[in-house]
Amino acid sequence: MSNNLIIVESPAKVKTISKFLGKSYTIDATMGHLIDMPKSSLGVDVENDYEPKYITIRGKGDLLSKLKKEAKKADKIYLATDPDREGEAISWHLQKELLKDANNEDKISRISFNEITKNAVKNALKNPREIDMDLVNAQQARRVMDRLVGYTISPLLWQKIKKGLSAGRVQSVALKMICDREAEIAAFVPEEYWSLDAVFSVGKKEISASFYGKDKRIPLDKEETVASILKEIGKTKLTVVEKKQGERRKKAPLPFTTSTLQQEAAKLLSFPTQKTMRIAQSLYEGVQIKGRGVVGLITYLRTDSTRISDEAHRAVLEKIRAEYGEEYCQKKQAEEKKEGKIQDAHEAIRPSYLEITPFEAKDSLGKDEYKLYQLIYKRFVASRMESAVYETETIKLSAKDYIFTINGSRLRFEGFLAVYMSEEDKNEKNIALPPLKEGDSFAVKEWLKEQHFTQPPAHYTEASLVKALEEGGIGRPSTYAPTIGTLLLRRYVGKEKKNLFVTELGNAVNEMMSQNFPGIVDKEFTANLESLLDSVSVGETAWKTIVENFYPDLSSAVEKAKEEVEKVSIKDEETDVVCDKCGRKMVLKYGPHGKFLACPGFPDCKNTKPYVEYAGFLCPTCGAECVKKRSKKGRIFYSCSRYPDCDYMTWQKPKDAKSGEKKEGEIMA
Repeated sequence: MSNNLIIVESPAKVKTISKFLGKSYTIDATMGHLIDMPKSSLGVDVENDYEPKYITIRGKGDLLSKLKKEAKKADKIYLATDPDREGEAISWHLQKELLKDANNEDKISRISFNEITKNAVKNALKNPREIDMDLVNAQQARRVMDRLVGYTISPLLWQKIKKGLSAGRVQSVALKMICDREAEIAAFVPEEYWSLDAVFSVGKKEISASFYGKDKRIPLDKEETVASILKEIGKTKLTVVEKKQGERRKKAPLPFTTSTLQQEAAKLLSFPTQKTMRIAQSLYEGVQIKGRGVVGLITYLRTDSTRISDEAHRAVLEKIRAEYGEEYCQKKQAEEKKEGKIQDAHEAIRPSYLEITPFEAKDSLGKDEYKLYQLIYKRFVASRMESAVYETETIKLSAKDYIFTINGSRLRFEGFLAVYMSEEDKNEKNIALPPLKEGDSFAVKEWLKEQHFTQPPAHYTEASLVKALEEGGIGRPSTYAPTIGTLLLRRYVGKEKKNLFVTELGNAVNEMMSQNFPGIVDKEFTANLESLLDSVSVGETAWKTIVENFYPDLSSAVEKAKEEVEKVSIKDEETDVVCDKCGRKMVLKYGPHGKFLACPGFPDCKNTKPYVEYAGFLCPTCGAECVKKRSKKGRIFYSCSRYPDCDYMTWQKPKDAKSGEKKEGEIMA
């Protein structure tokens, strides 16, 4: 009997694949990368054609020795690491190590599969291939570029700001995007506007019509404009002048890509991106399902593609037809156009087995695993269903040449909504209008006028940042979760509820990066670089060409910054607050949750106090001074200094706030 060795990346895959194959197959796992550049040095020979230096990762030596022993006994060796650039690179490194034994030369093949099912694994074994060096070089290009940026700029941050900081090719752009958004919010000046509704009765039902204008929309920018319109209308009745009925179709969503899964899981399940990827990885590699053993429930989780196989398409249509009826089956298959994207090698994320419904799997899965599997399953089924159809109705009413409108809609055919609803779908309600006809007139019972103010741009959430990164062509879906994770870990940004907020440390790092390395943090430059790196994976560009065009400018900028950039002193700032234990003037310190007061006599005196500064305006409730504070996550807010006796609090400083005696920024003793 022949002895075949299959090498995968994770132990979970070992269990899943083992049940498909007989005793003639031994399956082992690399536990991720075995070979990488050293952590202790740059690992790139910039004087010798940017050749990377590779070593066995510390702690992986015994595992590599074990795999070599298994390979020596095997008649055939199949490298079955993940079907992406990282997986290809792991197989390449492993092949090089195994080929040190000349007896292995004719035994090694590369296989890959998009889903861990019996058919997929057996088909892969029937169709072995060579290592795809274009994919390997694409991984090398990214790894070397990221190493050059991180290992040359990060020490500068340690020297000039604080130890333990880091810069990154994608990370620094993401940080700048968050900082730019925060600056927009801080600089935002609210503008006043008004709404005007006319309330009238049709039988026992009260209807509200919204002001539009005349031939074109008239903005209601101030109360005087509203008063002038109401004066002109007087007691004139509202008359129906136009009634339009129509139809609105809402297309089914596409199946998930990596980024859209991250976005929807964040919005609907409140999952951080890293949690989504961790759970999806376990669903892909295999979980124990009652009565079925270890099963890989979903297809590969790192993909830019919305494409699915013909077999999966036929199977899901069959399911929809059986459970909902022919009219629910999508007549024309929709596909998202991906311009400038090359990573279309894999299918969209979908269930591997349609017969394993979320209901059947529920008792075998953890709570969060179940939620994510249900989301993926329902989205996939919905993606091959017909559009939802709404009946719409628009009624125009006039009074003294001014137009008011009423809009109504009713869901006529639920289509894909029978299976899957986004956040937007859940908030959409049926609005039924009474039977009105042209010429009907109604006396206005009440005029509802209300003042509003424009709102600043929303803070980034993990979902909206992922969307912005993808739309900007910055990074790749597999990098979004670790990028956001690093920003949070380094405390460059904080997170409150779902919102991301830049910290003082993040602002300092971003300012240094923006002033000294504008190319690194420029969105357009980074997006163009991404396209070049993608082109390596299809053999259009030599990877070292990209590096040699990039590194000299980076190196020059780093050397210049070393000489010119002054140290950012997160110096202990002395305050007027006296330490009540030793009498010294206390200083400002920076902790995980922002500033606090500490005695400069540490360690002899370990006294600390909360840091509170005046906001520069009076409390509108009681007239006391307001103070500026930070939440635990780093977000600034203002509250009354008499708290808890007075519970006034606001996230935004009032525009017309009355100034108190204390100037903004003074410290409260």
